[in-house]
Amino acid sequence: MTPTSRSILLRLTTLVLTVTTLVSCSSTTVGNGASISKVKYYHLVPDKPIISMEPALNFERDYLLYGATTKAEVMNRGGHYYTIFWKAQDRTQPVTVRFEYRQANSGLSNKALQEEVTELGMSNTAHFQVTGDEYNKDGRVTAWRVSVMRGNDELVSKASFLWN
Repeated sequence: MTPTSRSILLRLTTLVLTVTTLVSCSSTTVGNGASISKVKYYHLVPDKPIISMEPALNFERDYLLYGATTKAEVMNRGGHYYTIFWKAQDRTQPVTVRFEYRQANSGLSNKALQEEVTELGMSNTAHFQVTGDEYNKDGRVTAWRVSVMRGNDELVSKASFLWN
């Protein structure tokens, strides 16, 4: 082998390893006609303020508490907030984004929230929250599962580690 062919072989091997590593580290869940790229989670505990000199750390908390004027309103906003980032290949028909979850004090019973989306864009988001009386009575969310469905067909789903 000549030095030139070794250099080319080394470059090709490096390229293949890099691409393989990037693909295996991808967190996007792809299904039949749709994909879920990210599930963003925030747990708001109103009585425990974030103590930091960095204003960016307090932004999400201040955003969720904006407009709450009484102590009861502030406490009622405590809970779990989820934002799901997803895409659908066929944007001509409506889909339903379904969020199933379990809570600490409700055992293994599943609860569900869903959002019907009729106007699909290139990238879409769905927002779900478990707050108020439901959060205060049944506790924190321990496991969740998100599904994008068209009719009775599940296009894609993504679940937390503890869902099964």
